[in-house]
Amino acid sequence: MTVSPRRRHTAPPREDVLAAAMDTIAEHGLDALTMAGLGREVGMSSGHLLYYFRTKDELLLRTLEWSEGRLGAERSALLSRRQSAAERLDGYVALYLPDGHRDPHWTLWLEVWNSSQNAPDDARDRQAAIEGAWHRDLVALLAEGISRGEFRPVDPDRYATRLRAMLDGLSIHVVVGLPGTGRADALAHVREFLGQTLRAPAS
Repeated sequence: MTVSPRRRHTAPPREDVLAAAMDTIAEHGLDALTMAGLGREVGMSSGHLLYYFRTKDELLLRTLEWSEGRLGAERSALLSRRQSAAERLDGYVALYLPDGHRDPHWTLWLEVWNSSQNAPDDARDRQAAIEGAWHRDLVALLAEGISRGEFRPVDPDRYATRLRAMLDGLSIHVVVGLPGTGRADALAHVREFLGQTLRAPAS
């Protein structure tokens, strides 16, 4: 019996496509990410990519979800460390903020949210799920710090909402490269804010 040779145009694993999309954004910017260019990178036609992802917006959202999955694993490892709640909160903030101007994950995040006004409900629900994971972890960390006496008694959910709004605003400034708003500046602002509003006074 003759074994048929493997088809030459077998599609690569979907994760490889998403990783290649993120690599393109990191190296050349979001404008360089096209279906045709990505297809050449992974050995697929743009038609095949459209078959799998339907639209470029869906490709971007899938890539964001993939990137968030990796960040989620980092966040989980960070929050499970044997450190004080304050130390882990500082790590959470550092992980949340962009690495710098044109950070690829944040560049992608901005593009996906910018297009969400016209996105179907399912896409908005998936974006909300991404935000919800960050929020729930922060609420739990704040509640732990309050119970241990490391943080002042605040409403964890309300404080998390306000803190994440601050982080989002600073992150946008960092990723678009506004003068005087680099990553180090953003970290300094957040740490000062936490010291003034959350850290329990030394006894």
